[in-house]
Amino acid sequence: MACNARGEGGENTTGIKFKEIGWEATLKEAKKSNKLIFVDVYTSWCGPCKLLRKNTFPDKALGDYFNANFVNVAFDAEVGDGIKVAEKFSVPGYPCLLILDKDGNEIGRTMGYQGPEDLLRFGKTYNKAPEKKK
Repeated sequence: MACNARGEGGENTTGIKFKEIGWEATLKEAKKSNKLIFVDVYTSWCGPCKLLRKNTFPDKALGDYFNANFVNVAFDAEVGDGIKVAEKFSVPGYPCLLILDKDGNEIGRTMGYQGPEDLLRFGKTYNKAPEKKK
């Protein structure tokens, strides 16, 4: 199951909007919208994962960029489709932040807590990757 970037309580109105959809729906949405996929693979007990939701994902500039350029999803690696996602991408620890092409192939990965500026730089780096391959 996906989570919202809102953290505990309260609606996120400015940051990254995570779609609460399963893995197959994520792939369909990416193909339909012709966007890359941003995946937050987390666990409920992970401290740095909670800090991302509290401090990083709500950032307005980050949200503006990621919402415009990615299908954003978050999966708990210990529940539902999150188990399959964590296995598919051999996730070694949490949080694991992935950027996938619209077919679900990994093109970028970073591990651990990222501040808003670092995550924005990560997203921009890999958002350009498909263009360079052409």
